[in-house]
Amino acid sequence: MTVVEDASGYQGWADCIVAPQTVEELSELLVRAASLGVAVTPSGAGTGITGGRCPQGGWLISTGRLRRLEVGRGRAAVGAGVLLKDLQAAAARTGQFYAPDPTEWTASLGGTIATNASGSRSFRYGSTRRHLLSVTAVFIDGTVRTFRRDEPLDFPFDPLPQPETTKNTAGYYLPPGATWAGLLCGSEGTLAIVAEAEVSLLPQPEALLTGVVFFRETEAALEAVDAWRGIPQLNMLEFMDEASLEVLRADAAAPVPEAARACLMVEQQTDGVEGDALEQWLDRLERARAMEESWFGTEAADRERFRAFRHALPEAVNARVRSRGFEKISSDFAVPVRRNAEMMAFYRRELERDFAGCYTIYGHIGDAHVHVNILPESAGTAARGRAWMREAAREAVRLGGTVSAEHGLGKRKRELLELMYSEEQIGRMKRVKSRLDPDWRLSPGTLFADPKVTI
Repeated sequence: MTVVEDASGYQGWADCIVAPQTVEELSELLVRAASLGVAVTPSGAGTGITGGRCPQGGWLISTGRLRRLEVGRGRAAVGAGVLLKDLQAAAARTGQFYAPDPTEWTASLGGTIATNASGSRSFRYGSTRRHLLSVTAVFIDGTVRTFRRDEPLDFPFDPLPQPETTKNTAGYYLPPGATWAGLLCGSEGTLAIVAEAEVSLLPQPEALLTGVVFFRETEAALEAVDAWRGIPQLNMLEFMDEASLEVLRADAAAPVPEAARACLMVEQQTDGVEGDALEQWLDRLERARAMEESWFGTEAADRERFRAFRHALPEAVNARVRSRGFEKISSDFAVPVRRNAEMMAFYRRELERDFAGCYTIYGHIGDAHVHVNILPESAGTAARGRAWMREAAREAVRLGGTVSAEHGLGKRKRELLELMYSEEQIGRMKRVKSRLDPDWRLSPGTLFADPKVTI
């Protein structure tokens, strides 16, 4: 038995771990597992935070050796084990980039497809599903099929309603006219194992302006969010609250201005923008009451420095929680953009009342999708934090939102699905699961409780 862990600290175990090098080897492994009746769980790079890669016995199939990477004009053929940073580096050598940019660049492509990952630039470019040109999937019986982007499902299904959010990865994506690629993307490895994909690439912008904008008041930062959403060619609109900046000061030794109480990170593609983009930003900062100590840059080195600043926060939060011996307690909720102010008011009011000094709020506020992290100092705080997250999920759903916008539900958060969908609607998903995985041997316990085993 081998213990398996993800980035949240959630643990599982596997009877054995196998790592095929080709799609054909992966197919043969699944045929062998079928003959033995063994459960199998696919695993990417291990950067997930919901326990999806952590089996409860059976085989763990690592996709890490599926490393095909061929870059062409406007597209790339990529194996599931290729890391995002390697795809981005290969694309950059041809003057192109891959738009989805989850914070963790060491995530694998297969993992990001499994969760329909997005990241900061989803404000402009959307999530992974939008950038899939084709998907090669291996089903539980070893069957290999490649689906083009718009290839419709070839079996009957009952459509499901979708939230009014800009992104969603809770349950199966089954709108009217659902496609194979759309369904498999975000299905968390419960319907098939994605072995390869063809993804779209975009030309590198001629000019980018990136900024880290500090505010003395949180209210001023939130007002700026609403004022700046309509800026032409804005790629990114990210938020950090006062507690997040304190974590960076303490854990990452970041040079955050002492008077800063909130922060927005922005990125704008400036080629084709009328007028002087920097002068326009200086005017915006003055009107928004931003601090003069804010940072702006136009060079690649500036963008990398600012990206490292942003990436340091979740790393510091994870390290702090794990050093105290707890699993990560975090939200992945999103609401319709028009309800953002209501959700932010709920977060700030409730968290300050119940978890003062033990939480952070940061993330993709341009999409009304911020992450709340509770940093427990005791088992009691951890228990209260888990209960509070369920109430916060109810509030997000009440406002028309989703219980998971980019990380998936995995095993740790699967019970949240019932807050967003009725029992009958979840039954529609389970019928699709049973059609493609009749014995429920693929990723048992992820997204749904295994009907045969209590986990």
